Amino acid sequence: MNATDTMLAELQARRPGMSLDRKFYTDPEFYRLDLETLFYRDWLFAGHDCEIPAPGDYFTIQIGDYPIIVLRGRDGAIRALHNSCRHRGSRICSAPKGAAKRLVCPYHQWTYDLDGSLIRARQQDGRIDKTQSGLKPVRCESAGGYIFVCVAPVAPSFEPFRAQLERYASPHKLADARIAFESTIVENGNWKLVWENNRECYHCAANHPELCRTFPERPTVSGIQDVIGDPEITAHWDRCEAAGLPSEFELSESGQYRTSRVPLVDKAVSYTMSGRAAVGRGLSDAVTEPNIGSLLIFHYPSTWNHVLGDHAVTFQVLPIGPMQTQVRTKWLVHKDAVEGKDYSVEELTHVWLATNDQDRRVVEENQIGIRSPAYEPGPYAPDHEGGVMQFVEWYCRTMQRNLGGERASLSRVA
Repeated sequence: MNATDTMLAELQARRPGMSLDRKFYTDPEFYRLDLETLFYRDWLFAGHDCEIPAPGDYFTIQIGDYPIIVLRGRDGAIRALHNSCRHRGSRICSAPKGAAKRLVCPYHQWTYDLDGSLIRARQQDGRIDKTQSGLKPVRCESAGGYIFVCVAPVAPSFEPFRAQLERYASPHKLADARIAFESTIVENGNWKLVWENNRECYHCAANHPELCRTFPERPTVSGIQDVIGDPEITAHWDRCEAAGLPSEFELSESGQYRTSRVPLVDKAVSYTMSGRAAVGRGLSDAVTEPNIGSLLIFHYPSTWNHVLGDHAVTFQVLPIGPMQTQVRTKWLVHKDAVEGKDYSVEELTHVWLATNDQDRRVVEENQIGIRSPAYEPGPYAPDHEGGVMQFVEWYCRTMQRNLGGERASLSRVA
């Protein structure tokens, strides 16, 4: 059988409530199928509007084999372009971010405008049809201060997610915020292990002493089961909704994305060692309620987020190999917040820098164990790992659909 048939057979034979077979976490051909049938077909979180405030500002990302430029045009619109010169294919922008009046290929100096149109083909003008030689566009959408891209020729509808994201995120004005700090790490583990680790707090008490000072480890916060029956969470929703902040748990029909606002431990208002705000100026002037907990935003397969009253922490997940994943974290603050006056970077980032490194070690040890020929799928703990089960079922269902197999129904935890 080829890799597609093998994966479909594995998906159809999988027992519900069990972890995936070893190939899903280690096999190069299965990894290639993940890229081609998931990451190359769906909307992926790229960055934030506030990272490119002025015309010519850009940042770059790598999605599998696709180098991408995301930039703001002269008309103020945000666009994404394939970062591959139309002459001989050289990458045009190699820096992670920058500003440019035009995009100039460093190889032979072919020059493009900010909308991707070809301006000059050095010593080839008159021989080149410029209207057919611009940089190829990438589908790009902005919503609630988040930028998403899709490299597929035909992208799935973005509108349902846009409506949900804007409803929850708009009060926080992330498009007008500022990146105070960012961190990029590589975890030597398959991207699904990174997500599985994120989708439960079963491991938190033993591994995340800093995070557990403020983030509740109980399953109704970290998972998705029984959340509506948790009286502390529903009381939190009522208080935040009364303040004009959409808060109730909302999961998309497909299981791909969800939003919910959760309370922090005791009277904590931020992810700090003290539980006090890390930033003296609130993230949004429109939010005056002092204790709003954390707005959780998840969109498989590329991002999870925590939006608090004083700052936001956003995460981007991109696979870079069968057993390697890049995780990029950004801390957003009010655009006028001043470092050294309104916040210190150390206090702002301490909890999540520690947590990310702890998660990296957990994922890497998980990957080492799964590489063993002795590994076999084990049972999830339903009371604690409902979120993991839901993610895995979403993945299996999506891959079956994209590979042409039968759709699998989501389990009760969806």
